[in-house]
Amino acid sequence: MDNNLKKIIPFALHYKRDVTLNIIFNVLYALFSTLLMVSLMPTLDVIFDKGERVLIKPIYTGIANIKDYGVDYLNYTITSVSNEHGKQNALLLVIGIVLITALLKNLFNYLASRHVTALRNGVLRDLRQKLYHKIIHLPVSYYSDQRKGDVMARMLGDVGEVQNSFFQILELIVREPLTIAFSIVAMFAISAKLTLFVFLFIPISGFIISRIGKSLKSKSQRAQQESGVFISTLDETLTGLKVVKGFNAENIFIQKFNDSINRLLKLSNSISNKNNLASPMSEFLGIMTIGTLLWYGGKLVLVDQTLSSTAFITYIALAYTILTPAKAISKASYQVKSGLAAAERVFVLLEQENTITDKPDAVEKTSFDNKITIENINFAYAEENVLKNFSLDVPKGKTVALVGQSGSGKSTIANLLTRFYDVQEGNISIDGINIKDMNMHSLRGLMGLVTQDSILFNETIKNNLLIGKPNATDEEIIEALKVANAYEFVKDLPNGIETNIGDAGGKLSGGQKQRLSIARAVLKNPPIMILDEATSALDTESEKFVQVALENMMQNRTSIVIAHRLSTIQKADKIVVMQKGEIVEQGTHDELLAKNGTYSKLVMMQSFE
Repeated sequence: MDNNLKKIIPFALHYKRDVTLNIIFNVLYALFSTLLMVSLMPTLDVIFDKGERVLIKPIYTGIANIKDYGVDYLNYTITSVSNEHGKQNALLLVIGIVLITALLKNLFNYLASRHVTALRNGVLRDLRQKLYHKIIHLPVSYYSDQRKGDVMARMLGDVGEVQNSFFQILELIVREPLTIAFSIVAMFAISAKLTLFVFLFIPISGFIISRIGKSLKSKSQRAQQESGVFISTLDETLTGLKVVKGFNAENIFIQKFNDSINRLLKLSNSISNKNNLASPMSEFLGIMTIGTLLWYGGKLVLVDQTLSSTAFITYIALAYTILTPAKAISKASYQVKSGLAAAERVFVLLEQENTITDKPDAVEKTSFDNKITIENINFAYAEENVLKNFSLDVPKGKTVALVGQSGSGKSTIANLLTRFYDVQEGNISIDGINIKDMNMHSLRGLMGLVTQDSILFNETIKNNLLIGKPNATDEEIIEALKVANAYEFVKDLPNGIETNIGDAGGKLSGGQKQRLSIARAVLKNPPIMILDEATSALDTESEKFVQVALENMMQNRTSIVIAHRLSTIQKADKIVVMQKGEIVEQGTHDELLAKNGTYSKLVMMQSFE
């Protein structure tokens, strides 16, 4: 059994009732599909007056003779009705049997479809839930190496492909094979010699069909990977639309997108052509078999006279009914191959190891009492260390600023403190407890984070802030907005805190978005605040508003401020100057200016006295 098929079974087992009922109704559907064809024989016998007249009611003598008993009892009933009410009423009787059989066949078809729909949609939901849970819990570092579009393609396209094709396996192993099996049993009952003759052609047909679908799975995987590329291109285009337009780069991105969808077109056409070939190929092979049957069966009827004409017509009808499930099996087997390829990509993501997790005995820490200690940290994103033997103490209630040129390792400190990345060498501890020994939820509960990029969601102002404190009242939200110097513009909006701010806060200015980010951190009210270049992207006027908001927020709070603009950190209790991952100077603003070293040069470069 395919490994991906084994992995999908636990999801399906949550819906045992639907699986069981689907199988039961499929068995009944297959049975009544065959009985529908078999019921044509007495109808033809009545029409052509070929039926055996049975005047004495047959006696049931056991399971071994059930076929003869059934035929004799039906003939006895038809004979009785014909004698008492005329041949026309006998014809109505056998037509009634055909109609009831057809009704039951289609009823069981509907019930089987109903339960497989519940199964497919339920598993689709469960897979997406589990996949989203995995996506949101994987560390930030995982997405540094992955295309967002590829992750989205797995969530949207691949899981959908699993739903669309994978559960055809129930038809593949239950419904269609049983329809064929029941038909073959009936065909054997009518003429064993003719049925054995048919079996000579089945292995040849199966071999031809299997050869067509051999490369389907690998092509499906390539198509799904290409879907990830074009979704990623679309995502990047929308995210960076201002840059694309500002640099007149529309044609570059159009070409990149077109190249991707053209590659996808070739792969999709190739896959579809093979899928489309399955049905006509199996039908043509089936018709060839029917043609051979007509020749050999005609000989049995006309020359050998070992088979009645009505039995032969019914036999041909049964043989033709095998074509539909045979076509369905060949088509479903191709689609299952596509489903297996999609499932493989889904399970690769689901089984991705999360390298940043809680220990089984992780400490639940709810307060910050003493200090943050960073000891002898060495850290590298790739090969070269970004931090080298970095050590720092941040006492409770103090503001420590990290400054230095781009690439000096400032933001890496924020990534390590919040465990977005894990320390490779050295330790970070809070109140003497290593953060790796702490419950991650409680660790991040102690911290508020304001980043350079104001990450806001397409929601109301209120809902954006509630991320910090889900049970906050409107009064608390307004108070947080006032501390963040944001209420002065929020109160003038059409719906106040209920105003939707658009995708990524696109309806607001940069300064307004940043003040909302600060308000979100204020509402959370954590003991430790991490500000990662919170003003570097702002104009001078916005910076003044935001700086006042930051000063309000940092009062009586432990703060780690990562700053590019030195004007924002002159009041810090300690300024740490970094260069290539190492501390080169530390002290207050005035002390560092007096040293006339690296910090003093940075200040002069920014024309600040």
